[in-house]
Amino acid sequence: MIERYTLKEMGDIWTLNSRFEFLKQVECAVAKVQGEMGLIPKEAAKEIVEKADFELERILEIEKETRHDIIAFVSAMAEKVGESGAYIHFGLTSSDVLDTALSLQVKAASKLVLEKAVGLEKALEEKAKRYKALVCTGRTHGMHAEPTTLGWKFTGFYVELVRARHDFENAITEFSRVKLSGAVGAYSFLGPDFEQQVGECLNLKPEVVATQVIPRDRHARVLFALATFGQALERLSVELRHLQRTEVGEVCEGFKAGQKGSSAMPHKKNPISSENLTGISRLLRSYALVGMENVALWHERDISHSSAERVAFPDAFIAAHYGLNRMTGVIENLFVDEERIQENLELSGGQLFSSHVLLEYVKKGWTRERAYKKVQSLSHSLKVGRASSETNLKSLLLADEETKALIEPSAIDEIFSGKRHIRFIESRMEQIYSGELK
Repeated sequence: MIERYTLKEMGDIWTLNSRFEFLKQVECAVAKVQGEMGLIPKEAAKEIVEKADFELERILEIEKETRHDIIAFVSAMAEKVGESGAYIHFGLTSSDVLDTALSLQVKAASKLVLEKAVGLEKALEEKAKRYKALVCTGRTHGMHAEPTTLGWKFTGFYVELVRARHDFENAITEFSRVKLSGAVGAYSFLGPDFEQQVGECLNLKPEVVATQVIPRDRHARVLFALATFGQALERLSVELRHLQRTEVGEVCEGFKAGQKGSSAMPHKKNPISSENLTGISRLLRSYALVGMENVALWHERDISHSSAERVAFPDAFIAAHYGLNRMTGVIENLFVDEERIQENLELSGGQLFSSHVLLEYVKKGWTRERAYKKVQSLSHSLKVGRASSETNLKSLLLADEETKALIEPSAIDEIFSGKRHIRFIESRMEQIYSGELK
């Protein structure tokens, strides 16, 4: 991932040096358990654990000759350990160490992603509670539909993000595996008990059935879960972009002193973060596809997955981490124009309340078809966007003779107050944020 979208704490996990540090952690755990089980001399195991180290430059130098990074890594560490270095990687195949180390690396990266996800959840919860009673226009097909509240909008994005986090946590749990079952996964040299003990040292579960590698459906699931974060970010981003359009103007991304929106047009305040995150979500979906493509390997293993994973895993984690962090800033600094929200509610001349007017006619004995035609006719006679306090659906109803004979003015007042539409929202939100409703 390019530096522009890499936060340091996540980037550090995915450096080449860090990759070898995770590999070293696995090799040391293996040597420790092998020494305890009498598979290698105890003194050799002790020396490996104490002295194992490497210099990245030396690994790269050896790799130029071997054209195999794990052999180069093992050779570089053996040089540091000395004579006992001969027992490093004893009985293992490269994928034993690579896949187990990737489990450790992904676990470390997942903690940072989860921290950012929880941070965004808190920002959405704060906004939702602040605006729980702020009535705003609900839209379907981009058109005015019925009233809702801004707090309820934010709550929808909040619960989606919580679902995405739970999916990610489950995927990481299933991904966190140790695999030390050898060249084709048949435990030809080192047995399941050994694998179990190393797993306990590393806090990883043994893979149930491996080939030469951990089955890649586990990897695909992690990348898909990261893409699920992306789709949650995109849905929220698209909503914020629409609400920020000049014709709507209900919210605005934070705009700092000295910030410029356009090189040519000084007036611009563009939704650049939401647009950026829409793009980031596209990247995350592409990595999910890579994960699925990597599942079907030849027989017990080929390396067609390797090159793709070396790009997809770092990039996906870095992009998700960055995206969650950036959206948190957007939500925390979001400006809400309450006056404009009220103006927009009035743009359609009360048409947002048409469904409840229809139901009122039906309650008074009209057929649904007759009531629908009546309300539709009155609604379509209005000039949407140019309605006034004198000319709107409510005033038309109060002046209509058929309606006056059927529906009390107080009932019409109650419908157009909007109370019916939002009466359950606050209690529902309380259930959600208290954890009662899941």
